[in-house]
Amino acid sequence: MTQLTETPTRDEVDEALEFLAGRRLVVLTGAGCSTDSGIPDYRGPGSPARTPMTYQEFVSGPRSQQRYWGRSHLGWGRMRGAEPNEGHRALARIDPELLITQNVDGLHERAGSRRVVALHGRIADVVCLSCRAVTARTALHQRLDELNPGYAERHARAELRPDGDVELDDTSDFVVAGCRECGGVLKPHVVFFGENVPVDRVERCYEAVDALADTGGVLLVAGSSLTVMSGFRFVRRAAKAGTPVVIVNRGTTRGDDLATHRLAVGTSEFLTALADRVV
Repeated sequence: MTQLTETPTRDEVDEALEFLAGRRLVVLTGAGCSTDSGIPDYRGPGSPARTPMTYQEFVSGPRSQQRYWGRSHLGWGRMRGAEPNEGHRALARIDPELLITQNVDGLHERAGSRRVVALHGRIADVVCLSCRAVTARTALHQRLDELNPGYAERHARAELRPDGDVELDDTSDFVVAGCRECGGVLKPHVVFFGENVPVDRVERCYEAVDALADTGGVLLVAGSSLTVMSGFRFVRRAAKAGTPVVIVNRGTTRGDDLATHRLAVGTSEFLTALADRVV
C-alpha cells in the first residue's frame, strides 16, 4: 500500500494515474467530490462535528418534522443552485463501468454521467410516507415559500450544511406542508441515518464491483472518508476479492489499510488529470 502523506509527490500522483489508466473502473464518490461546487462535506479537514437527523427522529412526530423542514427548506433554496464542478465533468468523460455515489445532490447526473447509482437517493425528489407518491422538490419548495412568507429572508445568514439543510435552532414558526394526494407526511426521497439502502441498489453495485476481479479492474474511491458502511462495504468486498482499491481523499479514511494507492489530494484535480489520460 502507498502510505498516506500530507502532500504526495508528483511521482506518487503519476504512479496512481498510470495504474488507473486503461483499466476498467468502478468509482465510488462521497461529499468531497462536491465541495468545489460549494456544498460542504461531513468529515473533511476542518469540518465541524455534525449530527444529522435520523429516520426514527423524523417520524417521531410533527415537532421533529417541523424542525427538519424548517432547516431543509432554507438549505434546498441554496443547494439547488450548485453546479457540477471539474471533478463531476471529468467523471462523465471517464465514463466508468458504474459510478456509485453517496451524494444526494444529483450533480453527477447533471454533469452527464450515464451509469450512476445514487445509493442514498436524490434530494430533488420528495416521497409521501403514507401513499408513497414521489413528487418534485421544486413544487414543494414553492408551496413552502407560500406558507412561510419572508422566512428565507429572515434566515439568510444561516450556515449551509452537507445534508442540504442549515444551522438553525429555532424553527417553531415554520409551517410544514403535507402530501397533496393524501395529506400524509412528506420526506425527502433520500436514505436517512437509521434507514437501509434499497436492496436493488446494493446488488447492482455488488455486481459491478465483483466483475472487476474478472477483468483486471480497479475500484476508485474519490472524496469519501468511508465512515458510513453503505459505501465502505464495497471497498471491503473489492479488497477481499483481490481487486485493487485506489483512494483519493483529503484526510484519512476507514479504508486506508485496504488501499493499493492512497492519495491526499483534491478530487477535482486528480479526476481531471485521469480523464486527460484515458479519454
